[in-house]
Amino acid sequence: MPEETSRHELFAHTRTQLRGLGLPDRDAWNLPSSPRRFADGAWFRLEIPTVNSAAATEAVLAEADRLGVQVNRITETLGLFRHTSAEIREMVALCADYGCELVMSPGPRATYDTSASALSSQGSRMGYRLRGQEQLVRAIEDVKRACDLGVRSFVVYDEGLLWTLNEMRLCGALPSEVHLKVSAHCGHGNAASLMLLERLGADSINPVRDLQLGMLAALRSAISVPLDCHTDNPAASGGFIRVYEAPEFVRLLAPVYLKAGNSAVGEHGHATTVEQARRMAQQASIVREIVGTHLPEAVQTEPVGRRAALAATGLGA
Repeated sequence: MPEETSRHELFAHTRTQLRGLGLPDRDAWNLPSSPRRFADGAWFRLEIPTVNSAAATEAVLAEADRLGVQVNRITETLGLFRHTSAEIREMVALCADYGCELVMSPGPRATYDTSASALSSQGSRMGYRLRGQEQLVRAIEDVKRACDLGVRSFVVYDEGLLWTLNEMRLCGALPSEVHLKVSAHCGHGNAASLMLLERLGADSINPVRDLQLGMLAALRSAISVPLDCHTDNPAASGGFIRVYEAPEFVRLLAPVYLKAGNSAVGEHGHATTVEQARRMAQQASIVREIVGTHLPEAVQTEPVGRRAALAATGLGA
């Protein structure tokens, strides 16, 4: 029987053009390991999102500490302008004490605006994006207020705000160490979109939550900044739990933030209770256990800040 000739490839010309643009020409179903790492050599960091009060921040960090789990990042999603200055300062101090990054969200967004569109069938397509130039101004003011209170990392929901904050960072209008994280609420899920976000100034990017491993691996091949990937989700975001994919997230997507704990809450953007915060820390401990069991060579970032300094001197844990 004659040897079978190679199968004709669909859309070959377009795939060649994509490669010419520096983009992957398909999803990476060969699932290649990522050679990239965080600057400290770590493969992954643990993030607990939707921690929306000082009380919840203290509870989640204390519970994680009790369980022996290092949380590298806490993300607040209620909105900066929903918190008093005193509460923001308390959250900054707590995260510094436990050696983790605090990310907070500019408050102005579509769901807090006077427009009815955010509550209509169009709302899911609008996401949290800003409506009108005045809302852009207010979002920048929220970031400036937070910078004055010690916050240096922000989750953004609007591509225009991302570009603007990055330009302000570059020209010195904002501190140079400001970190800009793009939310999954922006709805990006292909390599071209993520490459654009990186060029707009994103320091880490959260793609949509339900991408399969080959899709995610293609994203990693196109960008160098960390990816932020949910290992579990609240019911409002689909409710799916992917903890057994977490080791593959780390292998394929390093440097990656594993976002854990949101299955303990019903939806994003509400005031997290202390009990929910504790359950989120417990969920993060499960993710850490599974990564440690199935990819033991993967390194997690060690704690930073005053708490780490105390531990190094033997004066505190």
